[in-house]
Amino acid sequence: MIVAAMAASALLAAACGNGNGDVGAEGDDPIVVGGIFDLSGATADVGTPYSVGVRDYVAWRNGTQDGVGGREIDLEWQDYAYEVPNAEQLYTQFIANGAVGIQGWGTADTEALSASITADEVPFMSASWAETLVDPAESPFNFVVGPTYSDQMRVALNWVAEDAGGPTEVAVFHNDSPFGTSANADGEAHIEERGLDINFVTYAMPGGATDYVGEISRAESQGAEYIIVQNVASPAAQLVRNLVDQDSDIQVLCLNWCAAELLIELAGDAAEGVVGVHPILGPASNAPGLEPIREYLEAEGRDFDEDVDTFYVQGWYTMHAMAEGLEELVNSGDEVTGANLASTLQSMGPIETGIGEPIEFTSDSHRGMSASNLLRVEGGQFVPFEEEVTP
Repeated sequence: MIVAAMAASALLAAACGNGNGDVGAEGDDPIVVGGIFDLSGATADVGTPYSVGVRDYVAWRNGTQDGVGGREIDLEWQDYAYEVPNAEQLYTQFIANGAVGIQGWGTADTEALSASITADEVPFMSASWAETLVDPAESPFNFVVGPTYSDQMRVALNWVAEDAGGPTEVAVFHNDSPFGTSANADGEAHIEERGLDINFVTYAMPGGATDYVGEISRAESQGAEYIIVQNVASPAAQLVRNLVDQDSDIQVLCLNWCAAELLIELAGDAAEGVVGVHPILGPASNAPGLEPIREYLEAEGRDFDEDVDTFYVQGWYTMHAMAEGLEELVNSGDEVTGANLASTLQSMGPIETGIGEPIEFTSDSHRGMSASNLLRVEGGQFVPFEEEVTP
């Protein structure tokens, strides 16, 4: 049913416009942005708060900032359930409806759409931070607002090498998907390039597994002293609970998608001591960039402490980056098209956020940030102990 509905919408929109990002792009008309979110699929645990952050940002921007240059943002969004064909159908629908930018989600679908994104000249800001997406020569319309998964892996490996102080064994537990494997080869290359005394072995975390006892046993046979997790929060929480149940003293490090409050909520005391690598300072930090979120939710009668986690903040500021580009473009007087938005994003300079390193894109790199923060779970919170660390 969802595919049929999408196809019907796309045909109707195509009858009303040319499908090249020009519909509603002139005058005072709303500016259409598409949203492809995972609200019910394999990564919905983190996809849901992220999507709420994107949607709340648009409501805040339209309601308190007069949109972008006096024009409203029309965010058209749907759940794609982490299925690549659904993402492709939604993308086609949004382009037919005149979207000049897309907020996307996963690595597999973002990579699958890359050729279409380039052909349609529509900037695509996904929640995937795979390194394959940051070279404008290869992916000129993909924009990654943070340090790549590979950058985060390099930061994690540097910390491990320093913490171990000598030869050590690292196990990488990863989502069994392109998202999960995206940083593995770059991690191995970084060890060789930097001459780190680390043996690096990867282990897939099967989707839907009720425990990771078997994978832990293999890692222990390897002699692993550290486990780096490239997965979302729910399986990572199960992993750390399993480690505690087995009285293991292996140190766990979480990259972006499990280094946040949901891990602690799901794992409880088992999360104590977990190290996180994340570029964004979450609610516990009281970073200045949290203030507009707090004010917006208060005005809406909602509770900041209940509604906001790091993934929400990540979604809010990913949409902020696109909106700032749209504001610059509208104010320039140039036509609001995807191609012009991409050029604007590349040339406008740093985008301040107040929750980490400023976001900046150039014609040479669409990696919006290069630095991550190192955090540790202490007393039930991820507490930064080293900020803005680069690989």
